[in-house]
Amino acid sequence: MLEKFNEICQKLESGELRVARKVDGEWKVFPEVKEAILDGFRYGRIQDCSEGQFCFFDKDTVLPRTFTAKDKVRLVPGGTAVRRGAYLAPSVVVMPPAYVNIGAYVDEGTMIDSHALVGSCAQVGRGVHLSAASQLGGVLEPIGALPVIIEDNAFIGGNCGIYEGTIVSEGAVIGSGVIITRSTPIYDAVRKCYIRSDDQGRMVVPPRAVVVPGSRPLPGNEEGIQINLPVIIKYRDEKTAASVALEDILR
Repeated sequence: MLEKFNEICQKLESGELRVARKVDGEWKVFPEVKEAILDGFRYGRIQDCSEGQFCFFDKDTVLPRTFTAKDKVRLVPGGTAVRRGAYLAPSVVVMPPAYVNIGAYVDEGTMIDSHALVGSCAQVGRGVHLSAASQLGGVLEPIGALPVIIEDNAFIGGNCGIYEGTIVSEGAVIGSGVIITRSTPIYDAVRKCYIRSDDQGRMVVPPRAVVVPGSRPLPGNEEGIQINLPVIIKYRDEKTAASVALEDILR
């Protein structure tokens, strides 16, 4: 089992293998990859990996991976960790401190800002900006569950939380402080409709949607309590594109 896990990790780290990818225009999960990752946790042994005054203990099978200059990834000093089995493409920038968990895939030109989390198996496309303190939830169980997916050229604002297999489609902009889960509807103020998770439990943010925090009254209450409701206020235009433009020189 460990031999298979090591082989899977090597393929994940090279980008040859992914936990999920688009097949005929639809995202598909590969449960056998998740199963191999879980085997790594199952058969690993706790190892002391303390450094100086800082104490760390983790399974010896899932310790942080190492990089070389040949990987062409900018890992800025200051406390970032990238776990084994995660892929970071050339030109990815990681600002400290940040964390990228096992099974994650981060494509070219993406920036992971300070205090950001790329959870286990999350899939992040090209030219994405994960702003400071943004959180992409991880998922290893259930085996067939879709991970969080951020498609190409999306912009995730600071202090956002994207969880439970949400798909942020290409070019979408998620404003600071937005929390999206599969159980929280999104109101499209442009098309005057609600977006809810589909029959497969996937919440899909439309391409080029600009989403900001909102709220709605809690049904059946008289106290004026409001609950979370992300709102699409418009779809990306030239003005929006200019405000979230990425600088190639940083990459």
